Amino acid sequence: MAIAAATCGKTATESASSTTASSAAPTASTVSTPDGLTPFQVEHGIGPITEAVRLPAAVDKQMAEKGEEVFEQKCAACHKMGERYVGPALGEVLERRSPTFVMNMALNPQGMVDKHPVTRKLLAEFFTPMPNQNITPDQARQVVEYLRTQGDHHGN
Repeated sequence: MAIAAATCGKTATESASSTTASSAAPTASTVSTPDGLTPFQVEHGIGPITEAVRLPAAVDKQMAEKGEEVFEQKCAACHKMGERYVGPALGEVLERRSPTFVMNMALNPQGMVDKHPVTRKLLAEFFTPMPNQNITPDQARQVVEYLRTQGDHHGN
């Protein structure tokens, strides 16, 4: 029914050409912002994680424990959970940013600072660029799982 309504009053050639034209139109993933970022990049950051990370409802406790170890080794020198430190507080970061954004920031800090407006604002606020800690995508995902266990009811 929707197809018939869409082609109503057009010849088969006109319908085919309008279908071709609409399929050639830019998609949401190819349209860019004034910064040259796609909508996906604006929401999820710039880096190796190019698909949105979907978190299960329940926290994976084993993954979160591994993430805590990575956080303590690679992140805790600059980040606390409930307070500003060298970098922003991360206790509620998943309420402000997508898991994919957090992972891309951890995996590609220089690319994010160079190109993403949110991280440029953070650099202007905190004055210190985040160094590349050379973590793997798996470790970044583990840190995200650990961050899920943090929030306003947890301390530093």
